Formats: sequence, C-alpha cells, structure tokens
Amino acid sequence: MMRVTCSRILKFSKPYFLWGTQSSSRCFNSRAFSQNVITKNIASSQNRRLVQCSRLSSSQYHAQMAAYDHQSVTIETFDALCEEGNVVEAVEAVKILMDEGYVVDSPRLLGLAKLCGEAEALEEARVVHSCITASDSPPPPSVVNKIIEMYSNCGSTEEALSVFEEMSEKNSETWCVMIRCLAENGYCERAIDMFTRFKEEGNKPDKAIYKEVFSVCASLGNVNEGLRHFEAMHRDYGIVPTMEDYVSVTEMLAASGHLDEALEFVERMTIEPSVEVWETLMNLCWVHGDIERGDRFAELVKKLDATRMNKESSAGLVAKKASDSEKEKLKEMMRTQRKKDRRPDTFINAHVSLHQFSAGDTSHPGSDRIMAVLRSLKVHMLEMGFVHDFRVYLQAMDDEEKEQQLLFRGDKLACAQGILTSSARSPITIIKNLRTCNDGHNALKMI
Repeated sequence: MMRVTCSRILKFSKPYFLWGTQSSSRCFNSRAFSQNVITKNIASSQNRRLVQCSRLSSSQYHAQMAAYDHQSVTIETFDALCEEGNVVEAVEAVKILMDEGYVVDSPRLLGLAKLCGEAEALEEARVVHSCITASDSPPPPSVVNKIIEMYSNCGSTEEALSVFEEMSEKNSETWCVMIRCLAENGYCERAIDMFTRFKEEGNKPDKAIYKEVFSVCASLGNVNEGLRHFEAMHRDYGIVPTMEDYVSVTEMLAASGHLDEALEFVERMTIEPSVEVWETLMNLCWVHGDIERGDRFAELVKKLDATRMNKESSAGLVAKKASDSEKEKLKEMMRTQRKKDRRPDTFINAHVSLHQFSAGDTSHPGSDRIMAVLRSLKVHMLEMGFVHDFRVYLQAMDDEEKEQQLLFRGDKLACAQGILTSSARSPITIIKNLRTCNDGHNALKMI
C-alpha cells in the first residue's frame, strides 16, 4: 500500500587451502600455529588493550598503535580483530605483521578481504589487495576471484575490471564473479556484453554462468532475452535444465514484475515444480504487492514443507537473510569508526534514519545502489505507461538529458534510499522544502 500526500511531507507504506610464498622464515598457517619460529607472546592485558582499540577514535587508535611495540602484535591479535569485525584495526595489524617479516597465509587474508567487501571499506580493501599480491608468484584464479568480489562489494567496478583484465588465466567462476560485479553495481548492459565476450573467446557456458545471466536479465527487465538464453542452454550447449535452473528463470520473470508469465512458465514445466519454485513465487508476489496471490502460494508452500514458513513468512513478509544483517552491522561499524573524529552529518537513532538529498546528489555512501534502483524502477514504470513531464524543465536541453536529470531528482533519490533501507511494508517519510513537481508526483505514485 502507498499513501501520497501532495504537501511537504510525503509518506509511503512500504577447502581450506594454504597459498603463498614464504619469503621469510616466519609464517603462520590458517590454524593460527606458528611455523619455524618461536613467536613472542604478549601479556594478556596488552592483548586486551589492542583488541579494544575499536572503541577509540581513529586518531586515538593510530596514536596508540604508533606507541605500541610492534612485537606485541601477534597473529592471535589479528584473528581477534577479524572475529569482532574491526576491519580498520585488522588491516593495521596485518601491515605491522608483514613489516615485521611475517607472511600471513592466504585464508586469513581472504577472510579479511571478505570483511572489507561486506563493510564497503575501499581503502582497506586496496591494502589487502597489495598484501595478497605481494609474493613473487602470481596468486591462483580462485584467489583473484575473491579480490574482484571484494572490489565489487566496495562498489569499485573499475578496480574490479582492472584486476579481471590483468588475469593471465580465468576460470568459469572468474567470469561469473565479473558479470555479477557489473550487474550489482548498475552496469547490467555491460554484464550482458561480458557474457557475449565469454562465448566469443571460445568458452562454453555452464549452469553457474547462466544463473548469473538470468539475474542480469531480471535487473534489466528484459525477460525475453533471458528466455532466449534459457532455450539456448539445451539447444546450443546440451545443458539439460534442472530444478535450480527452473527456479532461476521463475525468479527472473517474477522479479521483473511479470507474475502471470512466471506462473505460466511454472505450469509448462516438464517436471513437477519443487517447493523452491512456489516459495520464489510467494516471495516475489508479496514484493510486487500481489498479496492475495502470494498468500495462495504461501498455503501451497506450507503444505509441501511447513519448515520453510518462519515467523516472517507466516506474517506475509519476505524474511531478510542473516548474512545481510551481518553486512549491515559491519558497514555501520565502519561508518561509526570513521565519524568519531568529526561531527556527523546524518542523524541516526534506534528508530529513525535521516538523509538529505538534492538533485543529482552522489554524496551518499550508497549512491551507486540508489541510482541502480532508480534505473531498474524506470524500466518497470515505462512498461506501465509512465511518461516524463518535461514541462517542469525550462532549460534548453534534449529529452534524453532531461530524462536523466528528472530521474535523479532529490525526492526520487530519497524514495529509492527508503526502499533499500526500510523493512517490509513499513512507512517511508520524505520531507521536502518545496512542492513536488508533477513529474515527481506521478513517478512516486507509480513507484
């Protein structure tokens, strides 16, 4: 349900492995035991003091780290910082260990790379990248794939592409990660071009890469192209669709808002639809506001496998993944650490999050995601018959430029941010210091 008030306040309801060249006689493996060296242990009080550095401001922390005896930083210290999610301090600990001649093993560095990506800590990610590639021998593709994924999660598509292009050897997972990186950062057309390049270079697609392609087509809203790829799987490459493939195509159709076509596709399946198929339809019907149909699918899911209906699903909500919650905690920790030394420009408490937007604003940390959401919404709006009202623009410019500027007006940016960060079916309040123009009013109603 959506409530629109034409005033200054708008409300919306809404395998384990070890890799690395040991350039020093001191090296730690991934189980935290030292090899060929007797490690200097530090007193427990010192260890506690370092682990608790996350409670200090950034300047206080670096001052304390500079005053520390570097020999007091151990691999156990690094492990404790990673376990607590203290990305900045963990990166500093790695730099100290490597300066002292220790070779931190690949699994630990990859774990830190994952933390950097989840916290969207780009500066720290660059340090981790240099640490991973510091050895004389090039890292294997499986390791480089993690670096690309780290940059992708940090929103740095160009750095991810740079790492990708420099790879002398790419495997299927490399292409999957790169396609996913482009799509998740709003470059869906480039993601499709990357799949085309994959085939042109003589590679044979597999189910994993087709799953990424279906996801890209869903983001583009181009379900016809997605269905053509689905037909080409068996016709051109002899891949027999499995239930997982049917789930991917169902999700592609339903996520794009084509709920009727998704149901028709399921009804034409040559095998009996699994509970995963019906659960996908259930969730996406709720997402697109078709509550009645979603409730019918919920009853079917409950009959097939009642364990899938948790508290949120039973209430008609789409449950948030636990991994997403952990990522949000890490990102909030990073924001807190970086704002302790300055007056915050955003007010946050336990119940309300306030952000200020202006037309074309890119100052928000999540501006790339916000704009990607608006581009995706625009596709659906155009299919529903939306037409921009150019009368609000008096400047001399072509229609394409007008569309671009109208799409990223402050009220639409605020609405997209609210959709990204609010819980299911919760109200979004947009406070404007001037009246909403006709184009914004019509767009927000359709959204």
